Amino acid sequence: MTDSADFVVVGGGLGGLVLARRLVLGGASVIVLEASETLGGTVARQIVDGIELDAGAESFATRGGTVVSLAKSLGLGDDIVEPNSVGAWLQTARGSAFRLPENSLLGIPGSPLAIDVTAIIGTRAGWRAFLETLLPGQYAAKSETLGELVRKRMGTAVLDELVRPIARGVHSADADDLPLDQAAPGLRGALRSQGSLARAVLSLRESSARAGSAVAGVRGGVFRLVDALESDLSRFGVDVRLRTPATKLRADGVSAGGTSISGTVVVAAPALLGRDHDRGHRITLATLVVDQPLLDAAPRGTGVLVAAGAPGIRARALTHSTAKWQWVAERAGGRHILRLSYDESHSDLPEVARQDAEAVLGVPIPATAIDGFARAEWYRPNRYTPTPDDIPLVGESIAGTGLASVVARSEALAGSLLTDAEG
Repeated sequence: MTDSADFVVVGGGLGGLVLARRLVLGGASVIVLEASETLGGTVARQIVDGIELDAGAESFATRGGTVVSLAKSLGLGDDIVEPNSVGAWLQTARGSAFRLPENSLLGIPGSPLAIDVTAIIGTRAGWRAFLETLLPGQYAAKSETLGELVRKRMGTAVLDELVRPIARGVHSADADDLPLDQAAPGLRGALRSQGSLARAVLSLRESSARAGSAVAGVRGGVFRLVDALESDLSRFGVDVRLRTPATKLRADGVSAGGTSISGTVVVAAPALLGRDHDRGHRITLATLVVDQPLLDAAPRGTGVLVAAGAPGIRARALTHSTAKWQWVAERAGGRHILRLSYDESHSDLPEVARQDAEAVLGVPIPATAIDGFARAEWYRPNRYTPTPDDIPLVGESIAGTGLASVVARSEALAGSLLTDAEG
């Protein structure tokens, strides 16, 4: 049996769905193949004690306007919401907790001698970081990774005590493994134009302030993007096939479910290309529904990023969802939603998460206060470096971490593919 379409999209994660929608809106016929039973990948829903919540991504960067534009085109523009501006905290490896410095970007301070910076790294390290303002703007501007840039310009204290914990919590990666332009788009250009890393941070933060919050969410859950995309694909006639893994991949077609499908192929799973690429590293999310009035005061703001080696804490980050998002607080009905992330799985995760939440928030959370629990596990793919003869790729492994990067890559690639098809 043989089928055909202009394009065959292998993988129904957010990147594949955005790509498919853009292609069909451009007049192409599209088949989407998804090996699992659901679409969306890590943009998924879960129900915890009767409350519908995000099981994966719960926010997105507003830079470039790509996700906001997508949401508006899907009819979700009125449901875009900003988080509580109270901000997050940092749990250091020494065991102390501090508010994240106000004028910072991924932990890089815009004002290295500010009190909220030196309280964490010390005055001597603050002066070391401040001295980078005397360096030429081109110094270290060609750094490949976030860690390399910060180390060369501001020193190891800023890197180890501020940037590494945030990179670990936000990107699930070490700062020395994060490509600079992926982790902080625009920072390299701002460094060159402003002449110092500190001034570059202040410039980018000022631009972000003029544009509104640097991150946003969707009332009711980011997973609603997937629901809306699925609805659009159905309405526009895209052939979506669940439980249909692709095999015998080639540039002009695939085999799937005993059927040969011809068409230009785009994939979201580099392992399918036959090159060495494992599944990446595991991310485990524990969501707790907690009945503890002492959390009403949001003692650690919207959440806490945890430095590696913080004594007695196994989580790498905690999000106080009911403090961060008003819509979550409304649905929780006076209780609190806490979301903790881990780099490994735990058989006793409910108890591990309870203990970590108690330690991180500094509030007693007895087992009797836990009304609900849910576990979600994902694999964050390793960064994939394509070769010139590779089949086109979308998704996190090629675009980088975050919905903004994934959506931007899919939209750009779709435009390029449509242009090539017309040519």
